[in-house]
Amino acid sequence: MHILDALQALKNDFDEAVGVVESVEDLEKIRLTFLGKKGRLTAILRGMGQLSAEERPRVGQEANVIREHLEATLSDKKEALSRRDLVAKLASEKVDVTMPGSDAPYGNRHPLTQVMDDICRVFIGLGFSVADGPEMELDEYNFTRLRLPKDHPARDTQDTFYFDQQYLLRTHTSPVQIRTMEKMKPPLRVVVPGRVYRPDAQDATHSPFFHQVEGLAVDEGITMRDLVGCLTLYAKAFFGEETEIRLRPHHFPFTEPSCEVDITCTNCGGSGDFECRTCRGEGWVEVLGGGMVHPEVLSGCGIDPDIYSGFAFGIGVERTAMGRYGIKDIRHFTDNDLRFLRQFR
Repeated sequence: MHILDALQALKNDFDEAVGVVESVEDLEKIRLTFLGKKGRLTAILRGMGQLSAEERPRVGQEANVIREHLEATLSDKKEALSRRDLVAKLASEKVDVTMPGSDAPYGNRHPLTQVMDDICRVFIGLGFSVADGPEMELDEYNFTRLRLPKDHPARDTQDTFYFDQQYLLRTHTSPVQIRTMEKMKPPLRVVVPGRVYRPDAQDATHSPFFHQVEGLAVDEGITMRDLVGCLTLYAKAFFGEETEIRLRPHHFPFTEPSCEVDITCTNCGGSGDFECRTCRGEGWVEVLGGGMVHPEVLSGCGIDPDIYSGFAFGIGVERTAMGRYGIKDIRHFTDNDLRFLRQFR
C-alpha cells in the first residue's frame, strides 16, 4: 500500500473510532493508538525515507493535514464529552432548596471549663493575670521548692504518678507559682488554672485527676488582711452578695500562716439547718485553702522576704462546680454522658 493510501486509511479508521467513543478515558486510548510515540501515524511516517525526493513534500504536507485533523477532532470530542459529563453530574447533585432544613447539633463548654473560666474572670477583674505551666513537672518544682523535701510526711497525701526520679505529674498548680516568681519581679498577681493528678481511688468525691485554680500575689506590704479582702470579694462575686467567709487555722508547708476558708452555705444561707444536705447543719462549707507565702519560698525564687510578702490560695474546681450545680458525684464530670453535659448549655 502506498503511504498516501495508508494515511487515508488511518484517517478513516480514526473518524470511525471517535464517532462511537463514549468516555474521556476511551478517547485518550484512541489518541495514543493514532498519535502516540508508538502510534499508527508515527509508524507510517517512518516509511517516508523510502520515498523519492519529489514525493516527500506532497506526502509530508498530507501527513500534516491529517495530523491537524486528528488533533482538532480529539480536542472537540474531549470538550463535548466533558461538557456532557458535567451536565450529568450537576443534574445528579442538584439540591432542592425548597426542602426544610435540619438543625445541626452543636456542643457547649464543659461545666468544669465554665466554672474555671468564671473563677478566673473574678480575679482578672481584681487585677490578676492568668499563668500556665506544664502538667508533667519536675519533682524540684512540685515538692522541694515548696518546702516539701523527700522525707516530708506531707508527701504521703500528695504522692503522685512518677515517670522517673525526676519527672512526675503535678499534684497541684503551685509549681507554676514558682516558675512565675523566677521569671517575674514583684509586684505580681497571677491565677493558675489547670489539671492536677493524685493517685486517689475514684469514688463519688475523689478522682485521680481534677482541676485547680491557684492564686498568687507578691508585693511590698501585703498582709493577711489583703488575702481576706480578696477572698471575700471572690466569694461575693461567685456565690452571691450575701456570702460571708471564715478562716480556720491550718498548716501548709509553703504558707505561714495558713488557713482553710469556708463560706456560708449556699443551700441554707448559713442558717445551720440540720436538714441541710450541703453543710449538714454547720452553716459553713469549705471551699479553698490559702495563707501567706512562706519566706523561704520567696527567697528560693530570688525575692527578698525582708522587702516583699505575698499570699497564695488554691480553689478546687470540681468541688466548686458540685456546690454550684448541686452535683453529688464527681464521676459525672468525666462519664461523657451527653444527657448530663447538655444541662449546662
